[in-house]
Amino acid sequence: MADLPSIQGEQSADVCVIGGGYTGLSTAIHLRQLGYSVIVLEANKVGWGASGRNGGHVGTGQRAEQGELEKMLGLEHARALWDLGLEAVDTVCELIEKHNIDCELKHGNLHVASKAREVAGLREEVEHLSNTYGYQQIRYVDQQELAEMTSGQGFHGATLDTGARHLHPLKYALGMARAAQELGATIYEGSRVLSYTEGEQVLVKTDRGQVRARYLVLACNGYLEKLEPRTAGRIMPINNYMLATEPLSEELARRLIRDDTSMSDSLFVIDYWKLSQDRRLLFGGGESYTRRFPKDIGNFVRKYMLRIYPELADTHIDYGWGGTLAITMNRMPDFGRLSASVFYAHGYSGHGVPTATLAGKLLAEVINGSAERFDIMASVPSPTFPGGTLLRWPGLVAGMLFYSLRDRLG
Repeated sequence: MADLPSIQGEQSADVCVIGGGYTGLSTAIHLRQLGYSVIVLEANKVGWGASGRNGGHVGTGQRAEQGELEKMLGLEHARALWDLGLEAVDTVCELIEKHNIDCELKHGNLHVASKAREVAGLREEVEHLSNTYGYQQIRYVDQQELAEMTSGQGFHGATLDTGARHLHPLKYALGMARAAQELGATIYEGSRVLSYTEGEQVLVKTDRGQVRARYLVLACNGYLEKLEPRTAGRIMPINNYMLATEPLSEELARRLIRDDTSMSDSLFVIDYWKLSQDRRLLFGGGESYTRRFPKDIGNFVRKYMLRIYPELADTHIDYGWGGTLAITMNRMPDFGRLSASVFYAHGYSGHGVPTATLAGKLLAEVINGSAERFDIMASVPSPTFPGGTLLRWPGLVAGMLFYSLRDRLG
């Protein structure tokens, strides 16, 4: 995709969207389909953040388990969230098909139990989703069958969700940007927003231009920083890292992941992986909680990969990269409105490909006057990190170190 210009001077639109990732691009697409004029302001390039650098998993449901949501919100609300989670996957697939986005879309996710005591929970999850939600696209895989599906080490069982998808995340983001432009949205890159004010209209300012709009959508996620203090304390930016191996032989690739599904484990600091179209293993593992990235990301992630695939000890790592995402205290996304003119969605906690795509659809609906479905998400409690933005970092680090130690010790 060719570089896009930065905004110059004053412009106007029905809606100004801050952020050129999945949330902002999906919002632009769905608003244009409703007839609204849209300007998207991206500080760097389209897909610059987690939208261009994630693992490409398109999981069903929500980031939190359905049992947790039932305890938190009750069965009726949990069921509505489940339905929206399925719709999120469908929305991704529909956008890809409708706008001819070539992003290596594939089926299935194999979620493995890293501890023997978790097997019973996986079996119960499959039964619960079938009996309570009527979901038949997930099944339990025992340890013997799992050994035929992957050469990965240390697993005790798994669930196979054939309703899940996986894709090339940057190709998906760039395809969404192209679709938004073809529908008539204007996207500016290199246009970092410095501030905004509300009056009869919202006035959004960058260093070289400004936008007057009826509505504003904050789609910044892990890059919100100090732009909106009223919501910043409910999310925590963290960095997550990935590597790509050299291209693997067909035989080795199928030994690692026989059926070309995506894979993820049950550790609190989760590992996730899949094969690329050219048979590289794309493996995500490890995270940090400052803006600083490791000097050698590939080597940083490699140790996590070798715990699972020691047979790759002599495999060359061609690439390593990281990205910033936002997590919440309860791992559920934070949707909301700050006024009649300002809306936001962020904090996808590692479930952003489907949920951020759906967020754009729901943001368009609420701006268009239909709030019911948006409010299903917005009414999920989103607690502020203890100490707000000032103390959230040391508290999170202490907590993550605890869970990381628990992962290692079992």
